[in-house]
Amino acid sequence: MAERSGMVEKRGAGHWFTHLGLIVGVLIIFFPIWLAFVASTVTQPEIVKPPMPLWPGGHFFENYRSALVSGINAPVARMLGNSLVMALGIALGKIAISLLSAFAIVYFRFPGRRLFFWLIFLTLMLPVEVRIVPTYEVVAGFGMLNSYSGLIFPLIASATATFLFRQFFMTVPDELAEAARVDGARPMRFFLDILLPMSRTNIAALFVILFIYGWNQYLWPLLITTDPQMNTIVMGIKQMFPSGDDVADWPVIMATSILAMVPPIVVVISMQNLFIRGLVDSEK
Repeated sequence: MAERSGMVEKRGAGHWFTHLGLIVGVLIIFFPIWLAFVASTVTQPEIVKPPMPLWPGGHFFENYRSALVSGINAPVARMLGNSLVMALGIALGKIAISLLSAFAIVYFRFPGRRLFFWLIFLTLMLPVEVRIVPTYEVVAGFGMLNSYSGLIFPLIASATATFLFRQFFMTVPDELAEAARVDGARPMRFFLDILLPMSRTNIAALFVILFIYGWNQYLWPLLITTDPQMNTIVMGIKQMFPSGDDVADWPVIMATSILAMVPPIVVVISMQNLFIRGLVDSEK
């Protein structure tokens, strides 16, 4: 009995140490975000004069209002909208194309389907930075510079998502496809009524990842947008930093940085249950 109680005590100590380590890690990660939030609620002199305050000030609404309506080249509200359209377009476009591609590769028999799959998979070796010059030439040739289509279309193909959906579809029992065929369901009806609902958790997990991927894009928007009204929020934050002898408006910069974090955080929190199930579901 004593040995068993000792084992329980050791397990309990490990449990508390694990949670303590988790709390310390969260505090280390959260502290810079807290400093950015505090800096967005105080005045410029309070930031540049040490020591920097650790508690929010009384200029929250003033600084955030200034951030939303102002900007170096475009209002922050406009740049947030551009980033939101780009991130949603990339995430939804990648998922739609990947679902259809994986469906065709798994459920249709046509010559060279394995070759086409591996050609898609090989594009993982070619990130945007490698093919950015020919991609820019194609986008410019179609007249899609300074447009949402130019921001979205070159980035909506995803070999990773196609691979993941293919692997999931291959685990679906063949009896489902046979039953749908016997009931007279056409391929797209089988896809929409059976495969798509079964892929819900996988779609949610990929949507969160791809939304953040699209939201954080910097190089591609920087290359194809020359109109300030098409700037994204990541570009806007970079442009707010001073050059030369200019003085940075740190409260507005920090308020813009906090605003840039809000949409990804909302997406992650609102879809966290589906996101976790999509990553760890043993049936996928």
